[in-house]
Amino acid sequence: METASLLDAARNGDQGAFARLVEPHRRELHAHCYRMLGSLHDAEDALQDAQLRAWRGLPRFDGRSSLRTWLYRIATNTSLDVIGKRPEKRVLPLDAAPAADPFDGPGEPLLETVWIEPYPDEQLGLEDGYASPDARYEVRESVELAFVAAVQHLPATQRAVLILREVLGYSAKEVAETLDTSVASVNSALQRARRTVEEKMPAESQQATLRALGDRKVEEIVNRYMQALGSADVDAVVGMLTEDAAWSMPPAATWYRGERVPDFLRVGPLSGAWRWRHLPAHVNGQAAVGVYHWDEPAGTHLPFALDVLTLRGDRIAEVTAFIVRTTDLPDRDAFKTWPSQPLDERRAEAVFARAGLPPSVD
Repeated sequence: METASLLDAARNGDQGAFARLVEPHRRELHAHCYRMLGSLHDAEDALQDAQLRAWRGLPRFDGRSSLRTWLYRIATNTSLDVIGKRPEKRVLPLDAAPAADPFDGPGEPLLETVWIEPYPDEQLGLEDGYASPDARYEVRESVELAFVAAVQHLPATQRAVLILREVLGYSAKEVAETLDTSVASVNSALQRARRTVEEKMPAESQQATLRALGDRKVEEIVNRYMQALGSADVDAVVGMLTEDAAWSMPPAATWYRGERVPDFLRVGPLSGAWRWRHLPAHVNGQAAVGVYHWDEPAGTHLPFALDVLTLRGDRIAEVTAFIVRTTDLPDRDAFKTWPSQPLDERRAEAVFARAGLPPSVD
């Protein structure tokens, strides 16, 4: 009855009533836009646009579906419009170029619109429990870096079908109505999307790995990682990695695999040229570490990168370090001293603040 009253008020121009209708669904819609787009920034823009479309289209909402389903339909199609206007899909460095030689330097960053962005776990707070029992992926699995990266390889419609069916548990009929297509087309798109995603996904999700390890063991791994980095102990860091571990640093396109990682650490972050501090975090449903670099003029440690850890058993299989320093530098050589370059305030806000990390560490 309250929803009906709010709907009547909203249809009569009460924006406050409309806000109350949308608010219970806002976080899950935001996460949905992120899965579709791979970008926190794009997800926020898409959600804002979707809310505007919903407000304007409210007189046409006839109640044949639930308000939640109607909002998802609008958010999905808004995200598809964003994808249609974007020249490139978002990826992680491992999908953008072959592994590099650490003695060649970090390489010049590509435009940040190329890269997948980290997603704060706090955004998932109201989404738990919403998905249908028919959903194939649980909520946190569906924002893990591997899953988000995998679905970005799908054509836009297949991406929407997979997320609506496998993450949210909507029926083929509901998805067909959302995308204005046939049930047969939805089922066909789902089969193709499943094959592509399964080829790119690891055998075990991070949620399964984290549950098997338990909170205490995961905390121990994160603490050992922070201690090893803080003491510039390359051997200790390498001892925590799998043999084929990968280390990437978006927005830099360069990344390193296996036996090249120790060389990268020795000539790069653990060379002794910089002073670091570290704090534990959690993003994309995964363990993470906020990395801070000493800034002499500021007299404190400022954000440098958010290291998202992908675990395989009790070892680290991937480190994805989302760097928040400026890419607007005078020449390529400047990137060799990236930790000493100015902070990108917008990226630091989007990455560190959203992950619940402080703006500095004394």
